[in-house]
Amino acid sequence: MAQEVQLAQTGSMAKVRNPLGVVGLAFITLGIYFFFWWYFINREMRDLGRARNVDLGQSPGNSVLAASLGALILVPAIVTMWTTSGRIEAAQETARIERRASGPIIFILLLVIGPVGIWYAQSELNKVWAAQTAPAAPTSLPGDRPTEAPPTAPSPEPSAVDRQAE
Repeated sequence: MAQEVQLAQTGSMAKVRNPLGVVGLAFITLGIYFFFWWYFINREMRDLGRARNVDLGQSPGNSVLAASLGALILVPAIVTMWTTSGRIEAAQETARIERRASGPIIFILLLVIGPVGIWYAQSELNKVWAAQTAPAAPTSLPGDRPTEAPPTAPSPEPSAVDRQAE
């Protein structure tokens, strides 16, 4: 089961999904799960963007419409893959992830090798949601002294009398 993470400062939730599970469900359901997944990742990124005042998409429904019916025309499906790939990269930047994914790489993988692109996109999104649960590192001010642990007393060694009693 996917772990749910509450997005900071909102009542919205995001799911840390198993990337291979997403690919497997997309295969088992003959692609139907892909459209649900596409909606959910776009909604989760939209909610994160609203919480952080960053544009990470506005209408996940339009993204699904472009990926499904827009695929008949081809151009809308390509556009939604491109914009969602860019949103994943922007979501990582918003979450201050150091080693970010490349939006164009995600796009190329989604376009050329779909299952690998789905796996990679979900694994990169999982980093964003994991960053939502990680506690913030304590920050030190320039004048602060580092705290030291109090010295511990050495453990007493058994005396000669104690050794004889054993």
